[in-house]
Amino acid sequence: MIAQLSEIRNFWQLSDQIATAGQPTPEQFPAIRSAGYQTVVNLVPSEAANALPNESAIVAAQGMEYVQIPVRWEKPTRDDFSQFATVIQGRRHQPVFVHCAANMRVSAFMYLYRRLYAGVSEAQAASDLHQIWIPNPTWQDFIDQVIADQREIAGEQVVLRHQDQL
Repeated sequence: MIAQLSEIRNFWQLSDQIATAGQPTPEQFPAIRSAGYQTVVNLVPSEAANALPNESAIVAAQGMEYVQIPVRWEKPTRDDFSQFATVIQGRRHQPVFVHCAANMRVSAFMYLYRRLYAGVSEAQAASDLHQIWIPNPTWQDFIDQVIADQREIAGEQVVLRHQDQL
C-alpha cells in the first residue's frame, strides 16, 4: 500500500508545483512519485541524526531527481539560500518536493523564495510559514538578512540603471 502525502510529517502543499514536508520515510517516496513530483530537494545534512541514509538511492529508484543542499540548522547561510533559489528557479515549471527534518528549514527558505522570486505578498508568505512554525531568533535573523541583502542589491541596480541614463 502506498502511503499518502498527508501522512508525511508537516506536509504542506504550497502550489500545484511545490510541496514541502519534514523527513519522509523510505515507504513514503512512492507516494511522492505517484503524486507527480519529478525532483526531491533535501535540506538535511547527511551527517544529521535524523537524515535518511541512502536517500539519494531511494529517490533515484523511484525515477526522481535528487538534490541535496545541506543546511546546518544552527547556521543557515546566504549561500545555502542562493543554491536553493537556483535549484527551485531552474525547476519552476515542474513539480518539486522539498523537505528537511521537520519542514522548518524548508518553510523559511520557501518564505524567502516566494517573497523574493515568486511575487507572493509578505502577508501570504508569512501566513504559510506560520502554518509550520514561528522562526526562532537564529532563523528570523537569517530571514531578515537575506531580505536586507536583496533590497540592497535591488537598490544598487536602480542606481546603476539611473547612472546609465545620465
